[in-house]
Parts: sequence; structure tokens; C-alpha cells
Amino acid sequence: METWEVSVPDDRAEQRTCLICGDRATGLHYGIISCEGCKGFFKRSICNKRVYRCTRDKNCVMSRKQRNRCQYCRLLKCLQMGMNRKAIREDGMPGGRNKSIGPVQISEEEIERIMSGQEFEEEANHWSNHGDSDHSSPGNRASESKQPSPGSTLSSRSMELNGFVAFRDQYMGMSVPPHYQYIPHLFSYSAHSPLLPPQARSLDPQSYSLIHQLVSAEDLEPLGTPMLIEDGYAVTQAELFALLCRLADELLFRQIAWIKKLPFFCELSIKDYTCLLSSTWQELILLSSLTVYSKQIFGELADITAKYSPSDEELHRFSDEGMEVIERLIYLYHKFHQLKVSNEEYACMKAINFLNQDIRGLTSASQLEQLNKRYWYICQDFTEYKYTHQPNRFPDLMMCLPEIRYIAGKMVNVPLEQLPLLFKVVLHSCKTSVGKE
Repeated sequence: METWEVSVPDDRAEQRTCLICGDRATGLHYGIISCEGCKGFFKRSICNKRVYRCTRDKNCVMSRKQRNRCQYCRLLKCLQMGMNRKAIREDGMPGGRNKSIGPVQISEEEIERIMSGQEFEEEANHWSNHGDSDHSSPGNRASESKQPSPGSTLSSRSMELNGFVAFRDQYMGMSVPPHYQYIPHLFSYSAHSPLLPPQARSLDPQSYSLIHQLVSAEDLEPLGTPMLIEDGYAVTQAELFALLCRLADELLFRQIAWIKKLPFFCELSIKDYTCLLSSTWQELILLSSLTVYSKQIFGELADITAKYSPSDEELHRFSDEGMEVIERLIYLYHKFHQLKVSNEEYACMKAINFLNQDIRGLTSASQLEQLNKRYWYICQDFTEYKYTHQPNRFPDLMMCLPEIRYIAGKMVNVPLEQLPLLFKVVLHSCKTSVGKE
């Protein structure tokens, strides 16, 4: 073996496919399920610091027969799917250096630095200036931004809402191009990369039991925050902001209650749970708002934001970062709307995102690795069993997680006073576009 990996049990090996090219997977390599060919290609590319070029539009089809036609797009997809380059030993010998399980979620900017070779140059300069004394990498820190803790969030509404990631919409009265310049090639290949033909299979009893426990931990009841308003009432910026704060309060409280009901609650320390929640609560709120609570958010809340009229000054002062968040949220909303994520998939995605062993300050990283791996496999088992004719569904779901994390980080930089307008634009755009379908 060339790296630390977990082989798939024999009775399931034939049912798993490589997330890069669709060939038969042989195990968990560098953090994701892949074949021997893509595992070796990724290792050679990183160890030899290869910089490739795409002669087309950087969106080439990846399949078992076509994977060798464009090395650029093949490496790009490896990174987008979460292959962990820090799991490769620097000397190229067998045996992994980093025991990370599951996909490593890095930003679009980090991927671009790797693809252009800039990352390799920065690493070389770092070692020449500082020596081999720091084995951490910003590319493998899924939570780089310093986010407020749940405690500080509950006591400070401004910090709370600034981190509360919501939804997406188009600018009122402004035409937004159909192909957003900020959107990565994250999902574009999936409709064109055929995987192995679907095979009849049954869901593992243990998978069913664990998924049922996860769903049971969720509060799927409608949100209790009142979102009714009289006809003809004009909502002010302050009133809309206060409503968003109350929603953030309730959503955050539900995440705290969710942790206490998790089937693995007794397996980790309170310190680790506090650390995990402090780093991921924004992402958890965003994920739930886009899925299980989306009907209320894009229905009742959208009706209220429609009664808010921003001033000319608010429109002119809206930031570029706010526009990027809007564009990405619009895209992600339509992706989730297209997938129609089930409660079972949502529960698994939430657990996988929460069980992030790369967060600093954890005391039980090895246990987190095992838990992350457990729900990664369970989610794949469920999607392949339930959606037999959607072979791309599982990678599509997993690729939403790094985008959610990126948006959550960007949302922190949006000025507080711009949030009412951002929500109005996002909700109006998404509700309108879905209504036309």
C-alpha cells in the first residue's frame, strides 16, 4: 500500500466506485474512496509538484476511459473531492503521514494555488526560511477563520448574526449573469461523468440503525419564531435585523440540543464538543436552513423580507464580498433544490461536517476520525441503496460541504448592516426562480 488507507470489506468492494473517475474503488485513499489509478496519479502529482494545463475549459469529463486525457482536470477533481495531499509522506515512501479520514475541505483559492504551482513555491520558501519545524498546513485546516464560540454568540446578537449563514438571492432590479464568475467548477462535471452501472443491493442493517439514530436526534418540527406580518406593513431594517437575530437564536439552540442527542455523545469529551460546535455552528445552521427548514425560510421569511425596502444608500454601499456570498448561495440553493436532500442524507451530511478532526484544540482526534469514517460510509451506503439510478448523488452531496464551509467563512466578513439587504435579495431571487419552474 502507498498510503494509510481503509480497505472496503470484500462483500461491498464491487459496489463502490471511485469518486474521481467512476472505476472500481479499492479503498479509502488519501481521505476519499478511489481506485488505484487515481490514488497513484494524485500521489505522483503532489510528490513531483506537477503543474498541468488544460487545453479546453477546465471542465473535462472524468471517466475510467477518459481520465488520462486531461491531467489538469483530473488533479482538479481530486482536490475538489477532498483528497488530502498532506496524507502523502514527503519522502514518497509507503505509509501515510496524516491519518485524516474523509474528505479534506479546502477553499477555491487554495485549490487554485495548488493548480498554478504557487502553493509548491510558498512551501519551498517556507522550508528554506524556517526549516522543517511546522507540519501544519492551511490547506488542511478546515476551520481557519476565528469564529465566535456558542457562548459568545448567545450573548452577542451582532456576532451571532454575522456568523449566521443563510440563503441566497438575486439583487433587486439588477441583472445577475447566469454563470456566476465566483462559482467554482464544483458541480459541473457530475452530469457528464458516467460511473459504473447501478447494481441491485440491500442496505446494511447497521447502517439503517445508525441513520435512524441520527434522524431521531434532529428536531424536524417547524421553527417556532413568529414570521407573520400584516398586509401592507412596511418592515424596517431594524425590525428585519431583529427577526434574523431571533431566528439565529432558535437555530443555534437547536444545534446545541442536537449534540446532546447524538448516538455517539458519550464517546467524546465535553471539551471536544465545545470545540467542534464553536468551529462548525455557522455551517450547521446554513445546512439546516437550506434543507429541512428551507420551506419556512424561503417561504414565510421571504414574504417578510419582501416588505422591506432598502434605501438608495444601502444599495450603493453593498460590498463585493456580499455579492460573492449572494452568488454562491444562489448556486448552492439550486443545487440542494435539485437534489431534494432527504432527512437521512441531511443527518449524515451534518454529522460528517461536524466531526471535523482537523479543528485545532481537540483531545480525541483519533476517535473523531473513526466516527467521521463511519458516517461517511453509512451515507454512501444509504444513497447507493435508495437512489440506485443516481450514481453521482453521493459525490454531489459531499461536494456541497466544502462550499458550505467556504460561504460560512465569507459571511463573517459581510458588514452587519448589509445582512437585511443580503437576505432580501437571496430569498426573493430563489423564491422567484423556483416559482417559474
